[in-house]
Amino acid sequence: MILSLAAALAVLMPTAAPAPGETPAAPATAVVRHEAGAWTLDLTLDRDAPVWVFGESEPLSDGRGWRVHQWTVETPGVALETVAGRDVLRGVDGAPAPRRIRLRLEPSFVDLEANYDPVLTFSTGAVAWYSEVFHLIPLDTADALAVLPRDLGPMIDAAGPTRTTWSDAEGAVLAKGERLVDPDSTRVGTYILFGPAEVVPGEALSTVVDPGLPAWIAAELSSYAPRVAEHYAARLGPGGVAAPTVMMSWTGPTPDTSSMAGSVLPGLVVMAFEGDGVLEPTTGVRNLARWFIGHESAHFWLGGAVHYETALDSWITEGGADLMAVRGLQAVDPAYGGRSRLQAAVDDCIGFAHQPVSTSADRGEFRAHYACGAVFALAAETAQKRASGGDWLDFLQPLIAANRADGVLSRDEWLSALDRVSGDPALRRDIERMLDHGSDDPARAIAGLFERAGVPHRREGAQVILT
Repeated sequence: MILSLAAALAVLMPTAAPAPGETPAAPATAVVRHEAGAWTLDLTLDRDAPVWVFGESEPLSDGRGWRVHQWTVETPGVALETVAGRDVLRGVDGAPAPRRIRLRLEPSFVDLEANYDPVLTFSTGAVAWYSEVFHLIPLDTADALAVLPRDLGPMIDAAGPTRTTWSDAEGAVLAKGERLVDPDSTRVGTYILFGPAEVVPGEALSTVVDPGLPAWIAAELSSYAPRVAEHYAARLGPGGVAAPTVMMSWTGPTPDTSSMAGSVLPGLVVMAFEGDGVLEPTTGVRNLARWFIGHESAHFWLGGAVHYETALDSWITEGGADLMAVRGLQAVDPAYGGRSRLQAAVDDCIGFAHQPVSTSADRGEFRAHYACGAVFALAAETAQKRASGGDWLDFLQPLIAANRADGVLSRDEWLSALDRVSGDPALRRDIERMLDHGSDDPARAIAGLFERAGVPHRREGAQVILT
């Protein structure tokens, strides 16, 4: 069911209108407290509502949200559940949820594909919480859950964002590069770190490095990250932030695991590493780490300098960052080929593009925007090469320059740039068809796109092989 934003906002409990220029009162306050090794969350709600939905939710493979695995309600009369992919607090038997609710938290790292990881854990015992996971939205009926829009950000703002306080009995917490005692805020979009961690200032970036992290990864970051960032800046102009902080956590040498996860926030890159597969720097693992660093750094341009218009268009930034990482690695290390990574994107996109790529996240297919976005970027790069001899960064540079003022790179702007460099409107139609409708034969659709753009390839049945 499609619901307009105006209709979606109507499911909120009514509130008194603020005076002109006045900030709406927060619908809830949250206190995240760490004391004697235990974690608690105390919520104070300002109204009676049967359901409160968390604005940041993503179900795991079992269909339940990560909170249900890590949080336990201690207050009678309320239950924590996942309903229609959303984590909610629900009053028992349809009654309003209690105005004061306490939950016991047991934070552990979980890598979310389509959102910021809620918790980072460090070998020292330090824990970093993503600040936005505590925002609550009141609903006047349980039925309202079925018609919520995918992006709840506007609803959080309309209700008044939850004011969250972070309190550590053992001392100050680290928030936006500063040690502060019991800081509080509404929308900060960062990680709040509890426990021991040293901020090491640097010329290009500052770092917070888990001391348990394999030493070669920290050394790789300090060596490779500045070089690839300098390459991006030389080609694209400045990124969205001048001197970021990089926070790297180590979950431990989990057997038979090689995991690297990361994301970018204003002024902050977070990276989480796990597994015995990354203990030693083999060529494959080193290239993976470099590509990973290059992808996350790319988001200072695709995501920082400019960002997509709606979540349906995240293929622009995620697929674009994937190709930037490949080209950045090749610029620093010409021996790196990159074809296998791009081939994996083609293979994955073929698997996803039977259905509309734009709405893939609604089906839990978060990888589609990365894979198909990289396929579209590869087609645009090849069209750019035909037109001017340039590459992917040459395609991006005028788009970023033209949209720095409003910070938005829309789908139409991206596709219009493809029209200009290719002179072939069929390329746009091919991409729009996959974005909006999918294809009954994705291999044929991608092969046709590559044929028109000039991407070297051959088709073998249900496969498209880059050559």
